[in-house]
Amino acid sequence: MSKILVTGADGFIGSHLTEALVRRGEDVRAFVVYNSFNSWGWLDHSPPEIRDNLDVFAGDVRDPHGVKEAMKGCDAVLHLAALIAIPYSYHSPDSYVDTNVRGTLNVLQAVRELGVRRVIHTSTSEVYGTARFVPITEDHPLCGRSPYSATKIAADQLAYSFCASFGTPVVIVRPFNTYGPRQSARAVISTIMTQIASGRRQIKLGATSPTRDFSYVLDTVAGFIAALNSDQGLGEVVNLGSNFEISIGDTALLIAEIMNAEIEIICDETRLRPESSEVDRLWADASKAKRIFGWQPAYGAREGFKRGLAETAEWFLNPANLGEYKADRYNI
Repeated sequence: MSKILVTGADGFIGSHLTEALVRRGEDVRAFVVYNSFNSWGWLDHSPPEIRDNLDVFAGDVRDPHGVKEAMKGCDAVLHLAALIAIPYSYHSPDSYVDTNVRGTLNVLQAVRELGVRRVIHTSTSEVYGTARFVPITEDHPLCGRSPYSATKIAADQLAYSFCASFGTPVVIVRPFNTYGPRQSARAVISTIMTQIASGRRQIKLGATSPTRDFSYVLDTVAGFIAALNSDQGLGEVVNLGSNFEISIGDTALLIAEIMNAEIEIICDETRLRPESSEVDRLWADASKAKRIFGWQPAYGAREGFKRGLAETAEWFLNPANLGEYKADRYNI
């Protein structure tokens, strides 16, 4: 690829992906959200050898002109920019439509007009709702149980429609619950770790019975790169997951064991989803990713999950990293 555009490069997965691409020697343009602080998000914390080799474009995916300008001269696009916090989607659903649906449309229109060779669109396991069968294959029905998941379903369908209608070279990558260093504290693993690292032993959580298939961020990044480098998968959806299912409650206990802390889990009602909106079970079948991209998780199964949690906990226990978080506040 002559030049690769990464939207959402300033975010959790996007920053890890951007760094990995630069380390591979790729020419990367990092699309970060414009702000008056001239912040590049998590890329501000990247090593100098990464930052010095980045072409940074500050803009907003909701603006079609800016998206097209950012994409000029690019051969491929990794589209990760999105609003992702489920609780905030109950509060401000309009902003999710604007960013996740309209933003994706802007990316697809620019890809089509500029003749970009390959675009990897980011989906989410939340589009499946509660599993009707496990492990969940890409043929599982879709169910928008939150405004967030509904907008991601819409964005996925837009991406597919452009491939079907115009031959736009789209691959839809569907990561299950990604975790790791830099993740927002609105996510369950990072909220548990920031509370423990801050000295708390009464850990506030929402529902603890739902299960998830957690994927370490380095595995998710490797999946994106495998999809980028393959000539397979156009017009298809491909799951990325660890093929390991664990409840939120058991995850909290495992984290406490890794961080050498005795904890008590407290149900905080402000963290509960509306009853009909909760996703009770997610467990990925990622065999398609292995079959067509040659990808499989390096942090799979229980032992891989423990290794990923240990690496993540080590990062959060660093005072410089923990200082980036407000562990005493719950932000939707």
